[in-house]
Amino acid sequence: MSGTKVLRSLLHELRKASPNGCIKDSLAARYILAQYKKYETTDQQHCKARNEAVFLGQTYLTYLSSLRNYTELYHEFHGRGERSVKDTADLVGFKLPTDPK
Repeated sequence: MSGTKVLRSLLHELRKASPNGCIKDSLAARYILAQYKKYETTDQQHCKARNEAVFLGQTYLTYLSSLRNYTELYHEFHGRGERSVKDTADLVGFKLPTDPK
C-alpha cells in the first residue's frame, strides 16, 4: 500500500471515529499530516524512515479499523438481558418451526 493510500485510509478511519464526523480540528489528524509531510520523499530519494512511516501508518490503520469493528460487534451482540427464543434464532439466522393449529 502506498503512502498516500495509507494516509487517506487513516483520515477516513479518523473521520468515522470522530463523534461529529469532522477532523479539521483533530490533533490526531494534524499529527498524522505533519508526520506524512516530514517523511515525504521525491523520486530521486530513497528513505528508510519513509518505509518505516508507511508501516507504522498501516499499523495504526489496522488498529483503528479493528477497534471500530469491535465496537460495532459489541453493540450488536452484547447481552441486553434475557432474549426470547425467537430473538436468539433471528440473531444467528435460524427460522423457528411453526406450529400448525
